[in-house]
Amino acid sequence: MILRNAKKTLYLKSLASKELSFASFLQKIIPSMHLSRLPVTFRLLGSGLAIGMILLFSLPVYAGAPLDGVRTNVNKVLDVLRDPKLKIPSAKEIKKRQLENLYGQMFNEVELARRTLAQHWNDLNGEQRREFVTLFRQILEKTYADRIMSYNNENIAFDGEVMQSDNKAEVQTRIITASKEISFCYRVIKTGSQWKVYDVVVENVSLVLNYRNQFNEILIKNTPEQLLDILRKKVKNN
Repeated sequence: MILRNAKKTLYLKSLASKELSFASFLQKIIPSMHLSRLPVTFRLLGSGLAIGMILLFSLPVYAGAPLDGVRTNVNKVLDVLRDPKLKIPSAKEIKKRQLENLYGQMFNEVELARRTLAQHWNDLNGEQRREFVTLFRQILEKTYADRIMSYNNENIAFDGEVMQSDNKAEVQTRIITASKEISFCYRVIKTGSQWKVYDVVVENVSLVLNYRNQFNEILIKNTPEQLLDILRKKVKNN
């Protein structure tokens, strides 16, 4: 028993010390929580939101499928960002398309969209829901693509995972820069045989909650169709 516990401790320490060059991708994908105070119909997606974590030190930490799934997808993103052939300006659009494909592999975009709208999700019919999922994805891609592409070899350490239920977990990571460490948490849900991200939180600021507050402000005074029209214009104009 002592030997097994010692091996487990060494394994968890090795996870905590392992760093992958991915900090800029995470730090720049969601910049700041401060949004410009625009009129409600355009307040939606100003300068952004923050992406990161809630660290749960008091709960047991495990290493398993959720952490492995996140790490696998992060490595795929890194492969694209590090590829010398994709660093030249003429390859920018190819790189963007590859990253967009990885978004679908890494995120459960329906769950992300549903949680973002919260109770308002029930106000949309099937067609409106499908369009909202697509528009929301396009907005995220257009808002953060250039920030992701400016990745600059910062580091990330994978610390472990906390199981919330049989099909939900939080994967804990740390962004490591020259001056500080920033703790991130990927909230993941089991989708079929895969674990996919449905929220990312940094310093107690959630991507889902940030957009939920903005969408809620719009839907208090507007119909779901009017929200979709706002998003259509946002996508078209960016």
